Amino acid sequence: VERAGGTPLAIPVDVADAEAVEAAAERVERDLGLIDVWVNNAFASVFAPFEEISADEFRRVTEVCYLGFVNGTRSALARMRPRDRGVVVQVGSALGERSIPLQSAYCGAKHAIRGFMDSIRSELIHNKSNVKLTAVHMPALNTRQFDWVLNRMPRKPQPVPPIFQPEVGARAVYHAAHHPRREYYVGRSSVQAIVGNKVAPELLDEYLARTCYEAQQYDGADDPNRKNNLWEPIPGDHGAHGDFDARASERSPQLWLDTHRKWVAMGLAAAGIVGAVAAKKAA
Repeated sequence: VERAGGTPLAIPVDVADAEAVEAAAERVERDLGLIDVWVNNAFASVFAPFEEISADEFRRVTEVCYLGFVNGTRSALARMRPRDRGVVVQVGSALGERSIPLQSAYCGAKHAIRGFMDSIRSELIHNKSNVKLTAVHMPALNTRQFDWVLNRMPRKPQPVPPIFQPEVGARAVYHAAHHPRREYYVGRSSVQAIVGNKVAPELLDEYLARTCYEAQQYDGADDPNRKNNLWEPIPGDHGAHGDFDARASERSPQLWLDTHRKWVAMGLAAAGIVGAVAAKKAA
């Protein structure tokens, strides 16, 4: 941020604590000025069969992944609605539209965000508010989460391929913040999962039951005593990239087409007109 000419302000906060989130928002506006864009992206999870996740662990994931978004949205709207401007970006997931095994707590929270978001959006429309609410549904990203997520699978956790670099997701969030619409799908795999679930959910149930246990694991046995960030953060700056650089894509043609759909539509229309004219002359 400094290299880009901005002023950074990092405030460690547990987003499950509504009062702490509100205090952070107050400090941001006091130190940096009015908040124009708010991005909810907090994450915690447990990779395990449902029966191996304790009630406290399940509640913690829900508090971070769902109530954290609720708390952030509340603090953002408390400032944006009186000014009648601003954008709230909810970083969602393809798993918020199509759940997979071994991630019941995370998938449940992401589905809950969808229900919460649709309700709030309708309220904003009813009040003729100019505040925008948009969602960006992510594919598998090569982030550090797989190094510190609480894992009870036999082997090391991995993102379900295909895997994308975190910059792909970052570009999508940036675009959504400046061109808000109802939602964005990132990556062809997200589109396939979301649309496929609308068309044939029972087939996907069977397919994921057969393939998705293996698809979320790789390499050898995981260290059962390694640190995880379910209850508190892992100290230090771990960067943005995980261990899957060799398998992660740096670009998403689907995202490019989606974020340039106006120009793509105009190009297709122009090509259709040229083709029609050419056909008429040939006749």
